[in-house]
Formats: sequence, C-alpha cells, structure tokens
Amino acid sequence: MKKILLYSSLLLIFACSYTQKIANGDMAFERKQFAVAARMLPEEYNKEKSRVNKGKIAYKLGKSFEKMNKNEESIEWFKTAYDNSYGIDALKDYAFALKRAGRYKEAKLAFKELGIEIGSPYEYRKEISACDIVQGWIDNKSLNPYKVVESGLNSANADYAPVIMPDGNVLFTSDRKPRGEAATYNWTGNNFSNLWVFDKNSFDATEFNDLINSEGNEGTAAFNSNYNTIIFSRCYSLDKDDKYCKLMSSSLENDEWSEPQMLNFTKPLINYGHPSFGKDDNTLYFSSNDPDGWGGYDIYLTTKTAEGWSEPKLLSRAINTEMDEKFPYADGDTLYFASNGHTGMGGLDIFKTYIQNGKRWTPAQNMLPPINSSADDFGFVIDYITPVQAPDLQHGYYTSSREGGSGSDDIYKFTKIVVPPKEVVVLDTTVAAPKPKEIVYKMILNGYVVEKILKDPNNPNSESIGRRPIPGAQVDINVNGKSIEKVTVDESGFFTIELDDETDYYFFGSKDGYLNNSNRFSSKGIGKIPSNPIQEFEVEIVLDKIYTNREIVLDNIYYDLDKWDIRADAQPTLNELYTTLNQNPNIKIQLNSHTDCQGQDQYNQNLSQKRAQSAIEYLIKQGIDASRLSAVGYGETKLAINCACNSCTEDEHQANRRTTFTIIEN
Repeated sequence: MKKILLYSSLLLIFACSYTQKIANGDMAFERKQFAVAARMLPEEYNKEKSRVNKGKIAYKLGKSFEKMNKNEESIEWFKTAYDNSYGIDALKDYAFALKRAGRYKEAKLAFKELGIEIGSPYEYRKEISACDIVQGWIDNKSLNPYKVVESGLNSANADYAPVIMPDGNVLFTSDRKPRGEAATYNWTGNNFSNLWVFDKNSFDATEFNDLINSEGNEGTAAFNSNYNTIIFSRCYSLDKDDKYCKLMSSSLENDEWSEPQMLNFTKPLINYGHPSFGKDDNTLYFSSNDPDGWGGYDIYLTTKTAEGWSEPKLLSRAINTEMDEKFPYADGDTLYFASNGHTGMGGLDIFKTYIQNGKRWTPAQNMLPPINSSADDFGFVIDYITPVQAPDLQHGYYTSSREGGSGSDDIYKFTKIVVPPKEVVVLDTTVAAPKPKEIVYKMILNGYVVEKILKDPNNPNSESIGRRPIPGAQVDINVNGKSIEKVTVDESGFFTIELDDETDYYFFGSKDGYLNNSNRFSSKGIGKIPSNPIQEFEVEIVLDKIYTNREIVLDNIYYDLDKWDIRADAQPTLNELYTTLNQNPNIKIQLNSHTDCQGQDQYNQNLSQKRAQSAIEYLIKQGIDASRLSAVGYGETKLAINCACNSCTEDEHQANRRTTFTIIEN
C-alpha cells in the first residue's frame, strides 16, 4: 500500500540518486528503483554460480516485486531464495506473500514450517488460524450483500482515500502526475501525494487546491457537513527534528480556502492522519502512532471546544489492537476502520463497529469478501449524495491494492444489495416454543509471557526472528494499583483471566535471568452484543534476557554535529530505558557513547564523554537514582565497524556513532 505517512526527507534523498547511472541490479535495488532492479537482477541471477549469492539475488527480486505489488512474481522469487539457503527471512516473506495472494492453504503450510524453522510454533499460530477462518469466509460468501467494481477514476499510480463532495464528485489522494507533466522514473520517483477531484461527468481528475496541496505530501481529507471546513494530513518537515505527518485545518471563506493551520492538540515526533468528522461536526476521529496508545497506529476521538479541539481520547480495545488501526469513517453510530490487528484476510481489512449508550463499542466485525481481499483494503466511505436506485440499498467507495487494478492502490465502488431471504421454516404453533436461553456475557483475556528469539543467541543486539514462551514466569495482575492475583504461567507461557467491565489492568512479568517488564489492558469502552457474547482478547509480556557486561545498542539516539545535548527525537528511546530501570530497581548500568573515526582522537574522547553524561543527566531528571548510573565516553576507541576511515561509507560512520548501555550489576 502506498503510505501517506511518509517522510519527505527520505523521498528527497532518494530523488538525489535518480541522476546516477545504475550499474547493476544491486545498485538499482539499493536506490529503491525496484522496477529497474526487477529487469536487471534475473540476468545476474542466471550468471551467478554460487548458491549463496543466487539466494541473495533471488531475495532482492522477491522484495522488488513485492514493492511493485506483484505478488505472484514475489512468491516465486522468495521461494527460490529460500531454496538457495537465504534463510528465515525468505521463508517468512514467502508465507506472507502467499497470504496476500489469497493462497491460504499454501500459506498455512508455510507458516507452520516457519514456526518449526525458528523453533517456536507460538509465533505464527494466529496466522495459521486466520488462514482457516478466511478460507471459511470465502467458501460461504454467497450471502454477502455487497458487489464491488473498479470505480473508473484510477491511474497507474496510487489512488486512495475517497471522500464524497457535495456535488457527488470524489475527492481522493494520489501521487499521480498532473496532465502534461513527464512521468518520474521508477518506484520512489512518484510525485508527492496531493488531493485530487474526480468529475463524475467528464471522467477527468484535477488537483484540488494550490493552497491545500503543497510541496509535501497531502491526503486523507475530511469535510464537515457544510463542506466549509476541511481537515487533512500534511507530511512535511516543520524543523529538522520533526519530519512527521500532521493534521491541518482550512476554512472556506468567500470561495477561497484559508491558510491551513495545524490542529492544536498536535504533539511533536508523532504521526497523525486519516481524519473523519462525527455526525455532529463537533467530534473528529483520526489515527496516530502516539506511543501512549495500544501499539502501532490507533484510532482516537477529539471533540470541539471554545479553545479548539480537546485532548484526544484513545478508543477502546474493541477497536484498537497492538497492531495498526487506520482510516476511520464515521457513519452515524457506526464506525468503519481498517486494521491488520483483528483477524483478517491479508493486509489491512475493513471492519465496522457500533457505539452503545454513547460510550461502548461493539466487537469489531470484519466486512468479509468481496469488500475485503487478501491485499490492503481501507478508506471505506458511503455515498449519500448520489441517489440509490432500487433494488440497491447503498453505494460508496473504498481503496484496495488487490490484484487486477490499475495501479498500486485503486479506488473501488461498492453496492449493497438485497440478499434473498433464507428458506422460511413454518413452526407448529400447537407446540410451546422453547424458552430462550439466557445470554451469558464474558470477556476473557489470554496472556502470554514470551522472550525474543535472537538470530545470534549470544548477541543481545542481533536481529529478533520471533518469540517463544517462557515457562514458569511470574505475572502480578494489578487493578487500580492493587495486586489482585499472582500467577505462574504454564509450559506455553500462558495465563488467562476473566475481565470485569470498565476496568484497567496492569500486568507485571518477571523471571530469574530476565529483565522485568509490563503490559496493560483496559476493558473500558468495550460493548456487548448477543451474536458475540464471549469475547476473547490477548496480551503479551515480553521479557528480555539479562546480558551482564555486554553493550546493548540504544537505537535512534543521535546528536547534532559537535553537540551533546539530548535532541527531542532521542527522548523516546531514553524514556524506554527509564522504564526498564524503574521496573528493575536492582540493576545498575553504564551508559556508553561512541564516535566515528572522523576528527581528532582527544576531541572525540571528550565529545563522547559529554554525550554519555547528557544521557545520564536526562535519566536522573526523570527520577533514576544517580548511584545506579555511570557514563563512559569511548570516543573512537571501540569502533563497531573497523573500516579504513577515509573509505568508510556514511552508513558505517553512523553505525560507529552509537550510544549503548551495559548492565554492570543486577
């Protein structure tokens, strides 16, 4: 799926590479020119003699076709890569490519093999179960009341997130080029996303407005009921440390749109997108990857006040999962949204939920095929402007990246039809009808305590390839700050509890040899419906092994040139370290800073010491006892990559400019 939540700076970096002559398929792949790589790499694969190198080339071909949304080709090359000893990554991508292609029986077998390969059937149990469930949906789709056709407004580029205009035309997001402008070369050379309008009479698309569309990425817009206010995403760099997507608002005054203004609740270093007004214009739904959410992207609700928009509220776990929930669309008391966290067919699926008594959301209901497919499906909207002709009940639009479209993402039109009723069974009225059973509602939370499976078990910085249960771990279950139960998990790392209504739960996991960690769950805002009286949820507590006297790299801690102050984009990582220290009061750490080989030795030594001390001071301000912390600057004395300094690549220099911590006592 073409992501609206992009970083403009990355696109600009890639744009700088277009003028460089591509010497081979590997260079094309590294430059993100996947169409070129897909043309050049097969010849290189055929010439290669080494099986290991063939595997590497085949994997890059698989990824190239994946980026171009060509699933069948990617499946072939991922399988070839795995057969040529590329390893677990190829098998994993092969399994998910099979699922995206709708080949569920084959995907199920691949996921089972993948679980065996990494030594943990636990990791892919959900995917295996989903393959069975989805196959059942496909086998029984005759009663689905929807028909789907391509809308006719698509291009070879990404077209997505439709919005119905007051005249029945469709506003949408696209990275297509304006008419008459030369097409840009290859995958990352697409135009920045803008808002476009499709005229249903002329079948022509034009850019929406020069003041709304900027040099950055715009998209996923929403209008209020009077169509005199628009809220939309804009992804651009406000400053060098905040290259994120924000929600902007503009008003129509004298037929002119005002200068867009950022919504007042916006926080730095967080992405916001996919706005949708509620039925009274005083509520706004949107998605965000705020770290205070449940994980990934979550859906939030804000209300309009005299001072602006209120502090957003996170919607309940009936909607939000630890994965991604995006593209909300409010239709009265119904909320449609896209998710890859609930059981679905492949990528993002469209779900719907209803609000009860103004505060509780019913369990998310998958819209099933043909609305959903094995690809990404999102951006659902109902057309209430264009009249519906009998026997149709409703129509509208949504986005899908399914096979057979015009581009990477395409807009489809759906029609809701009358489903023939099932055969009526006439009951014998002389016999008393059985008394209906009383419905017993329950909410069950299944918990797992797990650890990461590292590619190199002896290296805490190596890649995580999965998770496995930790038998015998302890879990302290807390409600409102009080421990209500302590459990020891079984051989499967499993525990289960029945949830009370409207209650916040906190889970604290521990096991000798591991760092303590926690997770949380809330039953607040979860509604109940007779068709699904027993709802099951899941929570994971991930414990990291303790590696004493081993440096553990802290990702995303960067410093400006010749400076040592903590930048805003480094704070989330240090906040995570603070949480670890707070949950493990017995450990002491040494925080280390390293420079690359550029510059004078003594200068690098002094600079790295100041940087390490700055991180220590940040943790102390958060409340960590200074006696548990020490700082050491190593300068360039312990390079992670020991390349010749004048020939090191920038990536190698960046790998050497790292901040780490070492557990020196536990």
